[in-house]
Amino acid sequence: EKFNATSYDVMAMVIITLQAFAGMWINSFIVSVLCIAWVKKKSFNSNEKILLFLGCSRFWYLCITWLYFFLSIIYPWCFYIHRIPQLFAAIQSFLNSSNLWVSACLSVFYCIKIANFRHIFFTYLKVKIDKIVPWLLLGSVLLSLVICILVYNITDEIHCNNLNSTTLGNFWKVSVRMDEHLFSTFFISGFEFATAFLAVIFSALLLLFSLWRHKRRMQTNSVKNLSMDAHIKAMNSILSFFFIYSINFTCLVLTLIYVTKEENPVMFFILVFQYAFPAVHSLILVFSNPKLEKTLLRTLPCVRCKASMRQ
Repeated sequence: EKFNATSYDVMAMVIITLQAFAGMWINSFIVSVLCIAWVKKKSFNSNEKILLFLGCSRFWYLCITWLYFFLSIIYPWCFYIHRIPQLFAAIQSFLNSSNLWVSACLSVFYCIKIANFRHIFFTYLKVKIDKIVPWLLLGSVLLSLVICILVYNITDEIHCNNLNSTTLGNFWKVSVRMDEHLFSTFFISGFEFATAFLAVIFSALLLLFSLWRHKRRMQTNSVKNLSMDAHIKAMNSILSFFFIYSINFTCLVLTLIYVTKEENPVMFFILVFQYAFPAVHSLILVFSNPKLEKTLLRTLPCVRCKASMRQ
């Protein structure tokens, strides 16, 4: 096969490269800061465990995604080799699933830890949440592994049924008929996306309601202190999570609709928003964490110079 990249391929590769390396950098920053802190104090709290796992899964997801796009444009013939499309589909599914479930776990953790409700079950979860977090992470890994195996088997059957196809790519690129195998993968992916999205949105709404109610109570009592500022900052962060999660879920659903359309402009913009999510969400997590924010500001000389000029 000769190298024959279209302008669409080049533009997609450039944009995805910029997004992937930006996302890998910010997530590697989160992982490195947390690991250094762990070496110093010899312990991890629940929030740091979730952030560490999330940073690792997003780093490798962006790395594998970039490698796939690079190979599909520069060396497309390698996707004719048996097992390579299946492995790419399985690994991407595992990492993407881990990313979704751990993000949902982080939202649930923030809701239980910060929100203030007097229900007995909520109080029980607040007390036990630190012991529940490792089991949530383990469950996320096991569930992602199950989805990974299912996607590998389905992709293998589709690949074997389309050995004579002239279209290059992995499961999301191969031109196939809408048979029961493709429908099964769509159903699994859709169910996974919807479940994780509902967990995130439900947790965000509960937390927003709790923070708003507490803010109103402080305003009624004429209390204006650092606590109110912290609650307003937390509400802004949760609103940001809500907004970008909604965009990400919409892109994931649209991906299932447009996967079989080659070089579609709609699919191109969907991929741009979808692969920007890990970097944008991780950046919001950094600025929502005082320790990570201070370390980032010390790391970036240009930001530090601007901050000193403002002072």
